[in-house]
Amino acid sequence: MRIVVVGDVMLDVDLSGEATRLSPDAPVPVVDVSGVKRRAGGAGLVARMLAEDGWPVTLVTVMGDDDAGRQLEAHLAGVRLVSGPSGHPSPVKTRVRAGSHPVVRFDEGCGKAPVPDASPAMLRAVEQAGVIIVADYGRGLAANPQLRDLLAGLAGRVPIIWDPHPSGPDPVPGVAVVTPNAAEAGKAAQAYAGFQDAGSQDPAVQDPAVQAGRILLEQWQSRAVLVTKGEQGAVLLRKGSGSPQAVPAPRVEAGDPCGAGDRLAASLAVHLLAGRDLGEAAGLAVRDAADFLASGGVSALPDHASSTSAARDARNQAAPRPQGGSRRRTREPLLLARTVREAGGTVVATGGCFDLLHAGHVRSLAAARELGDCLIVCLNSDESVRRLKGPDRPIIGQQDRAELLLAMECVDAVMIFDDDTPVAALDRLRPDIWVKGGDYKGARLPEAELVEQWGGRCLTVPYHPARSTTGLADALAKVG
Repeated sequence: MRIVVVGDVMLDVDLSGEATRLSPDAPVPVVDVSGVKRRAGGAGLVARMLAEDGWPVTLVTVMGDDDAGRQLEAHLAGVRLVSGPSGHPSPVKTRVRAGSHPVVRFDEGCGKAPVPDASPAMLRAVEQAGVIIVADYGRGLAANPQLRDLLAGLAGRVPIIWDPHPSGPDPVPGVAVVTPNAAEAGKAAQAYAGFQDAGSQDPAVQDPAVQAGRILLEQWQSRAVLVTKGEQGAVLLRKGSGSPQAVPAPRVEAGDPCGAGDRLAASLAVHLLAGRDLGEAAGLAVRDAADFLASGGVSALPDHASSTSAARDARNQAAPRPQGGSRRRTREPLLLARTVREAGGTVVATGGCFDLLHAGHVRSLAAARELGDCLIVCLNSDESVRRLKGPDRPIIGQQDRAELLLAMECVDAVMIFDDDTPVAALDRLRPDIWVKGGDYKGARLPEAELVEQWGGRCLTVPYHPARSTTGLADALAKVG
């Protein structure tokens, strides 16, 4: 059952560096660019995410016949691409960052575009879908009459997730769910009479997202509307159900929200294709999006081109595979756990602060990885470490700690959590084996009762008392 992504693509370029001075020509910062990353954006990012997770995905789009279009094709290596000519330049969006702060974004070829044609091959690819994501980025493809007629005809038998754009057309009637964010929902609802009076008509409803969602559910004639609200989660409104369903988001420390909507749409497709109810799928997708941001968001995604893709595929073929033959590994912990488990493999998890990695950590993590088919590290966030270890810790920030762990061959994914204990993270992850250091030997692990609820086991691996983060930190302090 193939996932088909339909929508507009663009080339995203990130320029990153440091700004330590102002320009002599004008009072603007000078960014010394030290890194350049390019990737497929828009519908291309959705397809790229699904391909990275190992799902069979087809991208139906239109492409410009120019250098940016050729770069896009290279960055979509591994995705089945069915495209027609766009008839206009490929859009390029370039973001400049100084450290972690955005400085400016400039767009090329992003003006209003004519509605492109949909080739017979494009329409045939859509007809073969097991689930469809319409990733509308306002470039005209979602307005193509032939494509809209086909999607409307498929809506009764194929789940369709429609991610709308303020400059795009309304979704076709009957789609499974439309996924605007709160700002998009409010703007779209204002176009219809009655939005401004919605609060007075129903004083019990105070949430603007619910007010807007109810209007859009009626106007768009979809089966559901999922309005996303950032760190507040989302609200799901369904046709024929008077009560909205609140979908909470886990608490994470997230920076750039770019790509969160794409991750949500991709995850919804996976969960609906697996036969999950929309309410359950929405809850899982919101968590997946939060995990995506906590893991670094789009800035943590690899820079894909055909040569690096070939090298990565060669590494994957050489590496041991989990039971069931999963051909690729996602770095997102929840999706990885489900993928390995559904393939018949064993999910192993361990946890800790991992502040200043040392040989004891390396040996324990390698031993834990030998117990199953993937190893997911539950990592205490910076705030969690401060509460546990004191105001001078951590020595290394959570994103750097996560990056160092992921650089180890034995670590498959990192899940950052903000609580004092990993209990909530474990309840979401539900590993088959939870591993702790051998200093717990002879004692019942604190998480044992929880892990046993879903049939999991708690095990210990050798502990190396002569090697500890605290000892290293004390030694460094004396040297300083």
